[in-house]
Amino acid sequence: MADIALRVGVAVALAVDATIHWRLAEGYGLAFPGGVGGDTVFRAEAVLAVLVALYLLYRGSRPAWGAALTVLASAFIAVIVYRYVQVPQFGPIPSMYEPVWFTEKVIAAFAEAAGVMLAAVGLARVRHGRRGRRTSRN
Repeated sequence: MADIALRVGVAVALAVDATIHWRLAEGYGLAFPGGVGGDTVFRAEAVLAVLVALYLLYRGSRPAWGAALTVLASAFIAVIVYRYVQVPQFGPIPSMYEPVWFTEKVIAAFAEAAGVMLAAVGLARVRHGRRGRRTSRN
């Protein structure tokens, strides 16, 4: 039962992340018109978050937990870094420095941080459970 609760909790965090990224995407379209716009980056994040949430709910495997942890951690790190550091454009990816906090950004950051913690617990539980099963077979 705890596994299901963790999976649902992380899926909710991924859904919040996806929803906010999708809603904000249009406003970031002009960040770098000659390359990959911020809107494309935000939409890709949203789609990836939804796919990983579905994968985690379906499988709950170590790769699913790892994917969830990776997506949520990368989103959380990005929102923090782009809030406080003016990262220059690299390749086709625009500089998305935005030195302000607003409601949707705060909600996304909290959901991502909570999701990272829950996904780390879920991943640790899967690893511990697998080790225990191998030991009991010997």
